[in-house]
Amino acid sequence: MFGICNLSIVPLRLTASDTSEMVNQVLFGEHFTILEKHKKWSKIKLFFDGYEGFIDNKQYKEIPEESYQLLSDSKQYYAGELIDFITDNKNNLTTIPLGAHLPLFKDKKLQIGERIFTYEGNVCYTKLSKPSIIETAYLFLNTPYLWGGKSPFGIDCSGFTQTVYKLCGHHLLRDAREQATQGEVLSFIEESEPGDLAFFDNDEGHITHVGIIMNDYNIIHAHGKVRIDKLDHSGIYNVDTQQHTHKLRVIKRFI
Repeated sequence: MFGICNLSIVPLRLTASDTSEMVNQVLFGEHFTILEKHKKWSKIKLFFDGYEGFIDNKQYKEIPEESYQLLSDSKQYYAGELIDFITDNKNNLTTIPLGAHLPLFKDKKLQIGERIFTYEGNVCYTKLSKPSIIETAYLFLNTPYLWGGKSPFGIDCSGFTQTVYKLCGHHLLRDAREQATQGEVLSFIEESEPGDLAFFDNDEGHITHVGIIMNDYNIIHAHGKVRIDKLDHSGIYNVDTQQHTHKLRVIKRFI
């Protein structure tokens, strides 16, 4: 069984309950495999990054395998506006956030099941250079931190880096510890360029945080909100509290 998200931003939960922890979000247009289907909840696996979790059965639409394969094999297009809307042929409005998927997009049209929608906003679909990563990251500045979030209304550290890279045509996994398995290791901060990623660990040595390196040893990351702080050999130096908040583990290059 297969499905697609037909609502703007849907929570993906750890277990099959409305009170369960939100571990991720499913944005409009994302398609997935249905691993298990129960009366009220389904366990799904997202196509984009293989992330698994539980979604409310009322918050997605089932699609046939042929549609899933077509979506998987097609070029990926993403909404490039902070917030916008799409309309169907009856002028019903659906809001979509920055980073929403635009399935089978062509000539300002996209398709969810049998429904055809019109979208007239900016579209992201090509691989962009490192300067574009920084420009895109700025779009999320001051977005509140939200565990499991990946939209301009709430985002976590790895949701931020994944979404920024996605909008620039590059693929990152979902969690910071997974993203840290990708890319090329750099030996020193001095080797880094704007657009590279810095990863940070906790006292147990587990990677728990990630941010995007900017010019002049600055870093943009989600901590309380998407913010800009200083980066040094120790880690992140919070410009407001004048204290180090994260311990540097590794710097990686992806582009």
